[in-house]
Amino acid sequence: MDGFRFSTDVRVRFAETDAQGIAHHANYLVWFEIARVEYFDRYARSYSRFQQDGLEATVVGVEVRYLVPARFDDRIRVWARCVDVRGARMRYEYVLERLSDGARVAEGWTAHACVDARTLRPTRLPQWLVDAVRSAESSSSPSSS
Repeated sequence: MDGFRFSTDVRVRFAETDAQGIAHHANYLVWFEIARVEYFDRYARSYSRFQQDGLEATVVGVEVRYLVPARFDDRIRVWARCVDVRGARMRYEYVLERLSDGARVAEGWTAHACVDARTLRPTRLPQWLVDAVRSAESSSSPSSS
């Protein structure tokens, strides 16, 4: 996928579908989160380490564009990239594609604010995270988990 260096795969579980076997729209946000946490684990130590530093990344905005339905038992590749890290903000973009036919199922983004875990007040992203994301996004080879 052009411009994306990280992906992870998910399988649409029966519990994630409606009576017609189509994935419920709310699950796409869960799949975004799965990819985001795995991206974080791969490139920026781990999300747990971020939390051990007394930080959280709260969601402050989200958009999803649903293009074609995902159905029970589809294998979906979730591509993720961090396109903005500055101040207290991060923004991730996602593309979901069905592995069986390459169809683009959905695309979207999430915006996050780095906050102090105790006070929930915005705080600057740690430099180690900014450096890790910049390094990951400038590498030349894609990776998937």
